Parts: sequence; structure tokens; C-alpha cells
Amino acid sequence: MKKIHIAILVLIAAAITALIGFTGDLTTYETIASAKQKPGRFVNLIARLDKSQPMQYDAVKDPNYLSFVAEDTLGNSVQVVYHNAKPQDMEKSERIVLKGRMQDGHFECKDILLKCPSKYKDDPKAVSRNAGVY
Repeated sequence: MKKIHIAILVLIAAAITALIGFTGDLTTYETIASAKQKPGRFVNLIARLDKSQPMQYDAVKDPNYLSFVAEDTLGNSVQVVYHNAKPQDMEKSERIVLKGRMQDGHFECKDILLKCPSKYKDDPKAVSRNAGVY
């Protein structure tokens, strides 16, 4: 074999190795029920804050502890523990994306992304007026 063929084979092998390593880091969106079946595995949950359940957060006593109940669209709920400051306007968000893993019967959250309510939700005229504006 020529040196160029060997170099190309090495590059292809390196590319395949990189792609396999990258796909191992990908996470999928799970329901609460499926996340409970995969304890310890990093997943993303799309849920909403269950406002009927109490939220535990005391900025003075422990600003890096937040606990609340999240509910998915199928009606399943889970206790969420987040070891960081509470995101601003969390109660106003329509949906939340929780990144973390199930541990000891609760969801140990590493990151929270909020889906803010649409400013055009109550005004259909504003939607049509701003349809082409980005």
C-alpha cells in the first residue's frame, strides 16, 4: 500500500472514533416514567412546574438548594432537587427543560432551562402583525 492510502485509512478510523465518542454524549428527551426506568443515566425532561405542590427554596438559609415537583404531559410527576440558585421567573414559565439524572427516587437536576410565556399569546393581532419580523 502507498503511504497516502495508509494516511487516509488512519484519518477514516480517527473520524469513526470521534463520531462514536460524540454519539455517546448525546442525550434524548425522556418522559418521567422512562427516566425512572434509567436511574443514573443523564437525560433531559420536558415538564412543567406543579404549582399545587410546595416549592422549597430559602435564599437566606441555603441559596443553593431548590426542591419542587415537576409534571410531564402524561401526568407523571417527580420531585426535583436542584443545587443552585432558583431561576428568575420560574413560576411564570410554561415549560421547563430539566437536565440531570434520577437518583434515590428523585430527579437530581444539573441545569434548568425555562420556556417563557409568549408575549403574543393573548393578542392574535400582534402575532399577525409581527409574523415576518425576526
